[in-house]
Amino acid sequence: MNILVIVIPLAVIIGLLFVAGFVWAAKKGQFDDLVSPAHRILLDDLKENKKESKKGNKK
Repeated sequence: MNILVIVIPLAVIIGLLFVAGFVWAAKKGQFDDLVSPAHRILLDDLKENKKESKKGNKK
């Protein structure tokens, strides 16, 4: 039973750290744009394909 004196406050402290980290990330704008990063990877592939096709035409 004595271990609960250590575990419960430790769990509360860890929980508060996670909440503080989330609030910090939200204030920094980490969650503002969730769509663009997913599209950016597709655009990078398109750019790479265009470069390869230009190289193929020059040969």
